[in-house]
Amino acid sequence: MAFDIEMIKKVYATMAERVDKARDIVGRPLTLSEKILYSHLWEGNPSQSFVRGKDYVDFAPDRVACQDATAQMALLQFMHAGKKTVAVPTTVHCDHLIQAKVGAEKDLAVANSQSKEVFDFLSSVSNKYGIGFWKPGSGIIHQIVLENYAFPGGMMIGTDSHTVNAGGLGMLAIGVGGADAVDVMSGMSWELKFPKLIGVKLTGKLNGWTSPKDVILKVADILTVKGGTGAIVEYFGEGALNMSCTGKGTICNMGAEIGATTSTFGYDDSMRRYLAATGRQDVVDAADKVADYLTGDTEVYANPEQYFDQLIEINLSELEPHINGPFTPDRGTPVSKMKAEAAANDWPLKVEWGLIGSCTNSSYEDMSRAVSIVNQAVANNITPKAEFGINPGSEQIRYTIERDGIIEAFEKMGTKVFTNACGPCIGQWDREGADKQEKNTIVHSFNRNFSKRADGNPNTHAFVTSPEMVAALAISGRLDFNPITDTLLNDNGEEVKLLPPNGDELPKRGFDVEDAGFQAPAEDGSNVEVVVSPTSERLQLLAPFDAWDGKNITGAKLLIKAFGKCTTDHISMAGPWLRFRGHLDNISNNMLIGAENAFNGKANSVKNQLTGSYDAVPAVQRAYKAAGVPSIVVGDQNYGEGSSREHAAMEPRFLGVKAVLVKSFARIHETNLKKQGMLALTFANEADYDKIQEDDTINFLDLTEFAPGKPLTLEFVHADGSKDIILANHTYNASQIGWFVAGSALNLIAAGKA
Repeated sequence: MAFDIEMIKKVYATMAERVDKARDIVGRPLTLSEKILYSHLWEGNPSQSFVRGKDYVDFAPDRVACQDATAQMALLQFMHAGKKTVAVPTTVHCDHLIQAKVGAEKDLAVANSQSKEVFDFLSSVSNKYGIGFWKPGSGIIHQIVLENYAFPGGMMIGTDSHTVNAGGLGMLAIGVGGADAVDVMSGMSWELKFPKLIGVKLTGKLNGWTSPKDVILKVADILTVKGGTGAIVEYFGEGALNMSCTGKGTICNMGAEIGATTSTFGYDDSMRRYLAATGRQDVVDAADKVADYLTGDTEVYANPEQYFDQLIEINLSELEPHINGPFTPDRGTPVSKMKAEAAANDWPLKVEWGLIGSCTNSSYEDMSRAVSIVNQAVANNITPKAEFGINPGSEQIRYTIERDGIIEAFEKMGTKVFTNACGPCIGQWDREGADKQEKNTIVHSFNRNFSKRADGNPNTHAFVTSPEMVAALAISGRLDFNPITDTLLNDNGEEVKLLPPNGDELPKRGFDVEDAGFQAPAEDGSNVEVVVSPTSERLQLLAPFDAWDGKNITGAKLLIKAFGKCTTDHISMAGPWLRFRGHLDNISNNMLIGAENAFNGKANSVKNQLTGSYDAVPAVQRAYKAAGVPSIVVGDQNYGEGSSREHAAMEPRFLGVKAVLVKSFARIHETNLKKQGMLALTFANEADYDKIQEDDTINFLDLTEFAPGKPLTLEFVHADGSKDIILANHTYNASQIGWFVAGSALNLIAAGKA
């Protein structure tokens, strides 16, 4: 459970040595991001200045973290790799498979019963291979990582896109697919395109109703959901120094929503305070000795425009609280403009639910600031107009806020306290009435608000805001309520104006917990047996994907031409489908069922070219697979945005899709496709997307010449016999082409060739 201080000291020793050499080689001052990247290069000191956004580089992360939904497939792949134990510190966290419905105690009991097979599997695999296991109810993976494992200057990867949360403690923490995690767990290097750098200079100081959440909501509004793709976002300036560590974590966490590789802050006093409060004074002592290496060079922050590829400046003293949404986290609206925006767009003004939690906003500070608003409502005899729910970030948080009376204060207002888990944030919410699909509004402090994500209702307008704003909006019951200027009527008919939130950065009496929920692995797991029933509906051992036959792919059919936003939620839905995350065949029945067919505007309705009839996407693809007919998927911009969910790549691979051709990819999804032996291609001319017709047959003309930097040529044969020749770009290097040739990256590891 505890951090490994000796490992951290080794990281710092390596960093001090490599950063000095890197600075000499590069011949200029370095950003914090560059210092961490250069100090984690695979096997050796930097020998060149890598080209940002172009060169693929091998790195050696310090640790791996997996959440239960993605850990199943990651560990099934790791078992296939044939290793005796993990090569780097690794943990598994059970936070996704717990549905919010009644309340923490009953919901956790139901999850432990319904998912016992999965939890037992993860526990036994962790025990066997030297992996730390965090039991159901212990908390949300990223909050636990921040509390126990994250450290300034480190590099980690995790099988969840919000792994980036650990940037709040000065790490480069990066979300990846399970196959990437398997590489690192197996002792291999991890490959990443050397990122571009976006600098965000924070001036001034947060005040009043404005919180760290508003910083990232503003950044998302500026950069959009794909503006950070291929880049690290590095925050600095006096505004950063004036912010709490968990506040920094919130900002980094939602960097996933702008497509950023990761986000980070330099080491400062807020991190010292947090590390000490969470029992890691040893880390503070070690970090203080190399503090100059744990932040950007002074010259960088003095003249940031010279060192970052893009620079954004935000004055925190002038920043307004934001409410982002609906249906996308980058549509930002300052609270002062919400009344006009809501009216102009016919958004439902009545707030039905307010939800606080998720890995983004479930810290002690979040809960204490939100409850300060709740306390005002109770003290002033104001009955909340919306329902209210919270998910504490960890058992340590829950135990501490219960001890300090915060839970009791929430409950006085009728708040439902759900399990220390993701819950509604990832669709694990059995919301009463959601099946009626009525148009409604909810507000939450989560990171994502895609259509149907929280409750499965496509007509739920979900808005993202800070915990304190969630509290205010839920109490008022109005989306257009502005607590800075507006008043509420209490039960006596009196006008009440809410005071700005206040709360403690850290608990005055320190953190406390009786049972954090950690299970240490066996010292020798060689005799631990991992059992997967061949008749299980939840788990399925993996069989290797077939290697490429060395020939051009011909006679392929168009499975779907997806129109507009196509996130990993559209490609492989969560919610009730989470139960099949360890069974590739069963979960493949959700493949692309949320994607909109460009030819009929419908979801989960595509033409089967073998019969001429329309059917569900998985059914049509299974028909093609049974007939030995290859297929391809065509998509729009930022295809695969969202989660690190590699099922979105494994499902089409398993069902026989050969290639995905889109206008542009989200980073993690493109890598996941490559790892699974798929062809991830982009239109050389985006306008060619419009040439794709419903009855097309596709032939690859030069796949036999597949090489780095060389576009592929595809022939689209239309139903009338006419043809369009389309060029498709790719970003494969020689190693990645090797994954395609072998059938997957895992096949190379299992064969001992990686």
